[in-house]
Amino acid sequence: MPASPNGPPGNGTAPSRPPTSYFSVWHRLFRGYGPVAILAALVVIVALAVPSKVPKTSNAASVGTGASGSGSSGLSSGSGAGSVGTGTGGKAGTAGSAGSAGSAGHTVTVPGVTGACAGQSEQVPGDPYSPPCITFSGNNGGVTTKGVTASTITVSVRLTTDQSFQQTLAQLAGASLRDTNADNERTILALAQYFNNHFQFYGRKIKIVFYTGQGSLTNELLGTGQAQAEADATTVAQQIKAFADITAESEPYSQSLASQHVMAFGDPYLSRQYHQMNAPYTWSTDTDGTDVASLAAEYAVKKLCPGDPVAAYAGGSLRSVHRKFALLAPENSWYQTSVDVAQGIMQAAGCPVSKIIYTLDLGTESQQAAGIVSQLKADGITTVICGCDPIFPVYLSGQGAQQSYFPEFIIAGTALTDADYVGQLYNQQFQAHAFGISPNNPEVPYTQTLGYAAYESVSPSTEPSFFVDLIYAQMDELAIGLQMAGPNLTPNSFQQGMFNYPPKEGPLGLWGFSSNQYTIPNDVREICWDPTAISPFNGKVGAYEPGKYDNARWLASTIPSGPPGCPIPSS
Repeated sequence: MPASPNGPPGNGTAPSRPPTSYFSVWHRLFRGYGPVAILAALVVIVALAVPSKVPKTSNAASVGTGASGSGSSGLSSGSGAGSVGTGTGGKAGTAGSAGSAGSAGHTVTVPGVTGACAGQSEQVPGDPYSPPCITFSGNNGGVTTKGVTASTITVSVRLTTDQSFQQTLAQLAGASLRDTNADNERTILALAQYFNNHFQFYGRKIKIVFYTGQGSLTNELLGTGQAQAEADATTVAQQIKAFADITAESEPYSQSLASQHVMAFGDPYLSRQYHQMNAPYTWSTDTDGTDVASLAAEYAVKKLCPGDPVAAYAGGSLRSVHRKFALLAPENSWYQTSVDVAQGIMQAAGCPVSKIIYTLDLGTESQQAAGIVSQLKADGITTVICGCDPIFPVYLSGQGAQQSYFPEFIIAGTALTDADYVGQLYNQQFQAHAFGISPNNPEVPYTQTLGYAAYESVSPSTEPSFFVDLIYAQMDELAIGLQMAGPNLTPNSFQQGMFNYPPKEGPLGLWGFSSNQYTIPNDVREICWDPTAISPFNGKVGAYEPGKYDNARWLASTIPSGPPGCPIPSS
């Protein structure tokens, strides 16, 4: 049985904590937002709701104190960097050197030199996830691998024309679809400029190449479309010749890119085994499924199972029944591998749990939900652990209310089911019994996220796409690896650089990497749904609130024993 995570990621050092007001020098833009935007299934995160336009407040502060992409000239050592390495990265803050002296009769290339920044420990001061500050001078080695030249790092972005997930979410939210491919392209280009300006890429710049693929992300998430995904990966590798792709949001496309030796970013909660099998090519901001399963199972074991207690957080007659657990997740081999991890952890701790499987099929999810609720009710399940996409609980909660079935609904923090604007879509009589864990810190207004601030620092007169913060996080993961790799950029030096990145905690949880960790974040906090609370994200009723643990963050091994810290629902 796979072990649950038992320590911090990366090099094992304690994570640094962000300032109380992260990116506090960045201006905050306040304006009211209309109908809530709603997101993506698994990783198809979509924006709904057009913001109402209110004049921006003036603020003279701006992003500008961080080191530029070319670095400063100081080469003295300091706390932000270690000794200069060669080839792959060295310790945290170390970068591999590039270039080599030519042999007799050939042009001699002087290797570049990296070092710590004088008087500056972080590359971008105030950024909670900033890599250590690094300076660079000299030759970067030119072409070091596919997609890398002396001046550019080619990154591809696949555009798809399918919108069935988006349309379904729009209908459920009662809002019109806002974001277009043009919105997303503008956002990605602005963020690429931000990272080029503020990170150390050793004389190179990220070059974004958009292309319209043959594949359908919806089909790929539903388990089909392999041939088209492979054709798109071939385009990326052989025609675009990209170093990386930041839209690898399905298993078929991610796997196909890895097979073509292209760095693939964005896979949706695939297991630790998947990432290790495809190392060093697959990375994501969606926590790997093994960690998700381990965290959810440990939460259940520590909080819900000891002593065979009654289901106090359920509704109706269920709250007087001793807990009986079920794990709910899509029918997908990689996801079911993670479900097996959770089931193994719980059963080893004396907490029997059954598995309930549904199919990621938008056309049948409503009918599936009706049958699953009937099955759960007939089996006497009091406590459902949901490793779900964000759409399925819309139907499940509706059917639960129709069938007067109100179990404890445990949120595992997957696919935005832990976001206020998603929980608001669920039947509130059912959702009143929802609590669990989330990798993200408490919600803040849309205009106060890291991604929004980064975009506005580059393009203050325009609006980013609604899900700018999620795009930012994926590009930030890429940018951290590019800097930590050093001038000699290759897939292997990227991987080693990521392993050397010092673990840090910020508004998107604990970030750190190791041979067991190719995704982020790595820790969680407890969340409790309150149907009467006002969400700071959109000002609407319904929000996840902290319980008695007050947003304390846990690894799987540090979840405290004892009952949940959430208030018990009134009915």
